[in-house]
Amino acid sequence: MNKEILRLGVPAIVSNITVPLLGLCDTAISGHLGSEIYLAAIAVGAMMLNVIICLLVFLRMGTTGMTATVYGAGDNDGIRRIFTRALILGTGFGVALILLQYPLMQGMLAIIDPEPEVRLYVERYFILRIWGMPALLGMMAVSGWFVGMQSTVPPMVISITMNIINILLSYLLVFHTSVGFEGVAWGTMASNWAGFIMALIWARRFRSGERLLCRRDEILRGGGMRRFFTVNANLFFRSIFVMAVSMGVTAAGARLGALTLAVNVIMMQFFQFFSYFMDGFAFAGEALTGRFAGAGDPGMLRRSVRALLLWTGAMGAVFSLLYLFGGDAVTALLTDSDNVREGVDSMMVWVALLPICSAWAFIFDGFYVGITDTAKMMLATLCASLLFYLLAWMHIADGTVSFAVVGNTRLWTAFLAYLLLRGVVLAALWPRSVRVRMSGAA
Repeated sequence: MNKEILRLGVPAIVSNITVPLLGLCDTAISGHLGSEIYLAAIAVGAMMLNVIICLLVFLRMGTTGMTATVYGAGDNDGIRRIFTRALILGTGFGVALILLQYPLMQGMLAIIDPEPEVRLYVERYFILRIWGMPALLGMMAVSGWFVGMQSTVPPMVISITMNIINILLSYLLVFHTSVGFEGVAWGTMASNWAGFIMALIWARRFRSGERLLCRRDEILRGGGMRRFFTVNANLFFRSIFVMAVSMGVTAAGARLGALTLAVNVIMMQFFQFFSYFMDGFAFAGEALTGRFAGAGDPGMLRRSVRALLLWTGAMGAVFSLLYLFGGDAVTALLTDSDNVREGVDSMMVWVALLPICSAWAFIFDGFYVGITDTAKMMLATLCASLLFYLLAWMHIADGTVSFAVVGNTRLWTAFLAYLLLRGVVLAALWPRSVRVRMSGAA
């Protein structure tokens, strides 16, 4: 079981680590164009696109759980139906984003309100990048299908290849042609389409001897359409709640001043780095729990869950110790500002608690995705999000309740409580969820 976990988890971790390189490449190239306007435009444009991608991450998660279930059950017709439905949904969302690009872009820019000159370049970057969304979202669906099929190597190779294409194309277009700044967007958009085509070719070869797509009349037949949309809808709303907390942390830090905001950005980097590793094990959890639930094998399901919980505990403990005793060195790599470094050092205990408090939330998310019980994921995230806003923003003074950010210590205590409650609620509901799922499988 440990070999299976590592076989699935390690490539997923590598793939997760390479994902930020797409944005890093755009940032690095734009940072060498001779004006901070280009760098600001990339930062704003990338943030706008990341909001959209985060809201649509259910395309990968939902596909993984449902694919793993039918894979475990040996249902080849179900495998084809889910692949086809997910592919249509992903590319369909991408096409919808292209059609709605102008109102969507103007609405987001109205909220962010960048300077007029920056806004001009943001628009040029966003409009080009949006044409890659059908490919990017379609590829997310195919990647989720691969994980459900118990293979995380294809998404890893595709992700690495995309980064290489993006770096080479963007560099050549920006510095060796007359395209200039827009070459950054062209390179990233082209890498999205290259990755999507590669994913489809690999999926076809992966199912050599088996039909990959179902016929048009099979898309609706065979059942499961209602469940397909229910699972994805629950994951979509969960993504909204997760994003609301992330935005709440950023907004609270901004209200506490530029220094606190900078400190919180560095602290979030520690959290993001841990998430790359834990998401890898969560991917393994999605694949294995879905496979054994679909096969109706409660013994192997319990065994996989126990093994993954042991890995989760070990990873949380290791990262907490690394952050507690080596966090100062990491902070020094991320910033030269003495004030920011001192601010992060004063909060290092909270940083060290991040892995321990968040580990269960990550791994149980994977378990619930695997058994496709996404309603409880949404419920747990909603409850935890409400707790975060109550702890971080609610202020009681002289018998009067108001909403204001009191301090950074309270903000991060609220964030830790949010992470911990998510994991605790999901762990508490897990035994009943498994009983209901296995009785349905039986």
